Amino acid sequence: MDLTPGQQRLVFVVVVLALAGLGIYLLNGRESGGTPAVAPSTTPASTPVQPSAASSAPSASAASVPPMVGSAATSAATAGGTDIYQLLPFTQAGLSAAMNTTTAFAKAYATWSYTESATAYGATFNGLATPKEIGILESNYNSAAAQQTAKKLVSTGTGTIDSISSIIAVPGQPRSLTFTVTINQQVTPAQPGATASSQYAVTLSQQGTSWLVSDIELSNLGNS
Repeated sequence: MDLTPGQQRLVFVVVVLALAGLGIYLLNGRESGGTPAVAPSTTPASTPVQPSAASSAPSASAASVPPMVGSAATSAATAGGTDIYQLLPFTQAGLSAAMNTTTAFAKAYATWSYTESATAYGATFNGLATPKEIGILESNYNSAAAQQTAKKLVSTGTGTIDSISSIIAVPGQPRSLTFTVTINQQVTPAQPGATASSQYAVTLSQQGTSWLVSDIELSNLGNS
């Protein structure tokens, strides 16, 4: 029997909630299997690059779903002989692609040098972010350039995905995912040896078979 649109939405919500609980177990297993947990920072580093403007897209699901990777994700997705991804608005390969783009973007976001121009900084996001978002990032970088140059600041960073905070799938519009991401950043010589950790909401929109970041902001600001 075919499901009505209302029943299909209900099934989707149930699946997302089920993945949330299962994802917590899998995420804990991944951390205990060799991926070090993020150490809390006691000395905040200077972060000249500011988050971009908030996304205006509404959240289709408030359930927080930690990402699943590797064979554990495959087993969970096919538990009981049912491919859960058939009920979701993206494939397992699509989710992996979005996650890879997110971590690469996070690294580029927190990695810069006072010796590079805003254009050079923006070029590191080619293939990772939308042209509009790259323009915003370059503008923010320009705003901080004087401080970076005066203090000869250099930053290196990495990003770790903590969870999926929203999934948006509206017919006729690009699908989008928002990840909660912890970005670790070390700035020298201002604070040698000190690493600052901040949590961001990183939103990606689907562009064909690819995913591009369309927004980044501190997670405690929330989308508006």
